[in-house]
Amino acid sequence: MTKKISIPFDFVLEQLYSVNVEIRPMFGCFGLYVHDKIVLILRKRKTSTSDNGVWLATSKEHHASLRDLFPSMRSIKVFGGKETNWQNLPADANDFEEMVMQACEMILRGDNRIGRESKNKTAKKRGRKKGSN
Repeated sequence: MTKKISIPFDFVLEQLYSVNVEIRPMFGCFGLYVHDKIVLILRKRKTSTSDNGVWLATSKEHHASLRDLFPSMRSIKVFGGKETNWQNLPADANDFEEMVMQACEMILRGDNRIGRESKNKTAKKRGRKKGSN
């Protein structure tokens, strides 16, 4: 008998269905990839519950403009509280579903503020040169 995996916030998958989202389990969460870019992580764990929600793959340069759209967005606490590229749309926010739906719309439109190439893909494009920076 196999254990059925339950993906949290599965309404996200319904929203991104048309772009053939790829789901990859990671660290007790689920990474969502669109066109070889990680766009979101879905997290609903029993530990560090303040970080439960939908994590946006973005970069610090986009935080201000995204915060205008998502006032509840914040840095991820399990990373030590410092500002990181990853930002959380917290599951306990009053406007959680609305924020997540808007983020999905941005992904569908190809908004470059959400989505990052995975490190493996970046290494492949560079020809896997080790030690050169």
